[in-house]
Amino acid sequence: MSSEDLERYETEIELALYQEYRSVLSLFKYVVETERRFYLANSVELQVKSSDGGLEFVEVLLRDAWVWDMYRPQRFVNQVRVITFRDVNVEEIAST
Repeated sequence: MSSEDLERYETEIELALYQEYRSVLSLFKYVVETERRFYLANSVELQVKSSDGGLEFVEVLLRDAWVWDMYRPQRFVNQVRVITFRDVNVEEIAST
């Protein structure tokens, strides 16, 4: 497979993922963005915790979620637990 073929393939997958995102967006209440992933979810619990060394981290529990990941065969998940030392952005989706 040439680099052009690979690029074309990844572009097609990204387009399909974007189209899926647009299709499922109305099913969810929240958009959640971490440093590694982008999620849609209907339930979000966010807790700031401290490690034994005194560093603070964020634990995010998402329920009824969809994961933006073009390499994941199943993007709908019942529950996701994210632990991060970085920023987490949670936005409520405006209902139309």
